[in-house]
Amino acid sequence: MMKHFGFSIVFSIVCLAISAYWGFTHGPDAGIKTMITALTITAILAVMEVSLSFDNAVVNASVLRGWDHFWKMIFLTVGILVAVFGMRLIFPIVIVAVTADMGMMDVINMALNDPKNYSERLIAHHAEIAAFGGSFLLLVFLNFFLDEGKDTHWFRWLERRLANLANVPAMSVFIALIALLIMAANVAEDTRLAVTMAGIWGIVVYIGVQVLSHMLGGEPEVDEEGNAIGHDASGAPTGAIKAGLGGFIYLEVLDASFSFDGVIGAFAITSDVVIIMLGLAIGAMFVRSMTIYLVDKGTLDAYIYLEHGAHYAIGALALIMLASGTGVHVPEIVTGLIGVAFIVWAVIASIQYNKRQPA
Repeated sequence: MMKHFGFSIVFSIVCLAISAYWGFTHGPDAGIKTMITALTITAILAVMEVSLSFDNAVVNASVLRGWDHFWKMIFLTVGILVAVFGMRLIFPIVIVAVTADMGMMDVINMALNDPKNYSERLIAHHAEIAAFGGSFLLLVFLNFFLDEGKDTHWFRWLERRLANLANVPAMSVFIALIALLIMAANVAEDTRLAVTMAGIWGIVVYIGVQVLSHMLGGEPEVDEEGNAIGHDASGAPTGAIKAGLGGFIYLEVLDASFSFDGVIGAFAITSDVVIIMLGLAIGAMFVRSMTIYLVDKGTLDAYIYLEHGAHYAIGALALIMLASGTGVHVPEIVTGLIGVAFIVWAVIASIQYNKRQPA
């Protein structure tokens, strides 16, 4: 256990120490009280990030289990830097800089010295962020189930019908576009074009990553008869997103789509960008350690429906994100509990399945 989570624990202690120092030395009422508050909020954000992203860890593991040691380490090292500093800190700053027509340094100064104004500017563009992330995650969900080669079904009455729809060309993109149009029709008219374009970009990025993965990932795996062996969690042939640059980019974009909701939700708890980054960083690190743990322990093979549960959770998160862009508020704790509920349900169903199988 310490082999997989030891570094995450040390990383968490360091982040909490920085959080304590930041709370003790910054703010008009800096002192012991603000230090305790900073530590508490950091811990809450870390737990929230893990609960929101547990299904992300399962999907990551389903992709990562075919990778060699080198790319696993790239995922854990370079990937965590991108996840923590890129998506939890730099990307929100870029959004505010572009939409407010401000310089990066001006936005950084605003984030540190006027966090309330910074958070308001970021949250003002929640609809566009939700459209992008929701469209991307919806395609992840759809392409797992819209697979005519998929022969393991949890909810057979639903999943068999979805698998049959895979015969229709571009069905997943069609459904994602319909969902995006429904969302766009329910947002304010002055933001409708921006929301629609953001959602289209989410679809384009998903397909673009698939194209890149096919170009860089080599030929699909084949069995002894020369037939392609199924599909992986991304919906791409099994040889496409296994390792290499294409697979790495896929996982980073997937993580980004999950992190959008967490970053926006974090501002409902605090407007301090340093505390937000530290709390979400702890959560992101544990999610990556959890991913490696699931791969090394062969958990996905032991629990046959675990991937299904994770993808149902992703589908629910995608719909929640699209709905939130229209003004529907779903508390982050509800979003997290839905994901955990699907995972727990899938584990229980897998255990029951294993008990029914002959020794």
